Amino acid sequence: MAMLWLLLACGGVLVLQGLILGRGSLRRLTYERHFSTETCYVGDRIEMVEVIENGKVFPVPWLRLEAMLPSSLMFKRSRETSISEGNIYQNHTSLFMLRPRTRITRTHQIQCTRRGIYRMDSATMTGGDLFAVYTPSRQITLSKRLVVYPELLSDDRLPSSWKTWQGELAVRRWVVEDPFLITGIREYAAGDPMNRIHWKATARTGELQVHKHGYTADPRVMICLNIEVSEQMWNVVTRPEMVEDALSYAATCAASLIHQGMAAGFTHNASVNPESQAMLRLDPDYGTAHLENLLEAMAGVDMKTRMSFHEMLRLEAERESEETVDYLLITAHLSEAVRESIHGLENKGHRVSVAEWPDAREAAV
Repeated sequence: MAMLWLLLACGGVLVLQGLILGRGSLRRLTYERHFSTETCYVGDRIEMVEVIENGKVFPVPWLRLEAMLPSSLMFKRSRETSISEGNIYQNHTSLFMLRPRTRITRTHQIQCTRRGIYRMDSATMTGGDLFAVYTPSRQITLSKRLVVYPELLSDDRLPSSWKTWQGELAVRRWVVEDPFLITGIREYAAGDPMNRIHWKATARTGELQVHKHGYTADPRVMICLNIEVSEQMWNVVTRPEMVEDALSYAATCAASLIHQGMAAGFTHNASVNPESQAMLRLDPDYGTAHLENLLEAMAGVDMKTRMSFHEMLRLEAERESEETVDYLLITAHLSEAVRESIHGLENKGHRVSVAEWPDAREAAV
């Protein structure tokens, strides 16, 4: 009989501690997560800070915190956290206890190894009593976003064509025609676009006459990226490392132009993840804020084609614009269709330069 009462008493204590410590273990328990920066470059080291607070007068005997994070964020190992790594995501699991009215701040060192726009929307907390009689669980909405820009290249890693093109652009910077500054008329010359023809002057003289434009000190550059590593490639990129090099090249070009006070834009023929909210095309503009938009658009490029490169250039040529634009094409190949589209841009009065891809020759072999 005594043994029965002892068992009943132990059972009562077990249930009571479960009701007090386990059932309400997640009450007045808060969790926050933030990064030391919302944007960074490939190779940068940043910090992820977690704050867990227990506002109750009772302790939490054990608390398990789980979160799915991108595998491209390389965490420094710690004894408190177990990491199960996959190709795309890694599962982080931490197990610890919380004393009454206690706040814990944990700082994780991270190295960003790949560019991208990463969303970390939730984490899961599971608490319990001493004997796991009650183990309530709760999902926490975080809605955190980290943008990792492509790596910026040093001068010694840029192809020789970059220095040549930038030198030509610097020379022409002071002799670029301004389509809004008309200083007179002149006779038609080979290569003049049809939208410059002055029809009244042509009728009066009997010969084709075109508007004569003045000059501006600010050329506008449109960087066009082709993610097709070869003419035969279809849909999925076959050599993603080449596209990453090309994106670093594009990011370096954009940063250099913006820092020199010139206008730069960006477009590409890749698809983007709808969740990333990355832009497909950004018109040339100035300033640091615009550069951040350009880099974010580059960070959001996916490894699948949205359309062929020659089709994208054809659409560029069909855009209604009175401005002359310097197009910089970053492409691994020049097919006949691409060359025809380039001629279409030039016929509209735009200047087109083709940038050499690193390893482009190897891809063509």
